[in-house]
Amino acid sequence: MSTKKDHSIGEGTGAVAGAVTGAAVGSAAGPVGTVVGAVAGGALGAKAGGSVAEAVNPTEYNDYFHSNYKNASYYSSGRDWSDYEPAYKYGYDTYGQYQGQRFEDVETQLERDWDNSRARSRLAWAEARDAVRDGWHHIERAMPGDADRDGR
Repeated sequence: MSTKKDHSIGEGTGAVAGAVTGAAVGSAAGPVGTVVGAVAGGALGAKAGGSVAEAVNPTEYNDYFHSNYKNASYYSSGRDWSDYEPAYKYGYDTYGQYQGQRFEDVETQLERDWDNSRARSRLAWAEARDAVRDGWHHIERAMPGDADRDGR
């Protein structure tokens, strides 16, 4: 997969996450607000997803965690890549959506949305949380000047 294509993937995942958030925010204004919120959120999410993809290639991100997840302190024996991959993907996708904010400050929202994002993962949020957070911190180390850069 080419780098350009990987960057398009990052923009696409950011757009989806942004559209979902925009639609939720816009819903307070009724059906028209939902559509307007989804369009605006999608545009903002694509921009955020693109900047994450420029700093952290999504294929390399996935490969890194695929090679290392069993060595993580939060790894639970009896679980496999199909359980952890959605958590890492969720971390990648949501980082762009919440870029500039600390993981701890948006964790409640991340937990609330995990069940809709977990795909085939058998991990409940309590098990997935550290993998998602690990993904966030992996991206933060590559992004200049982000909120969690000091490891808080």
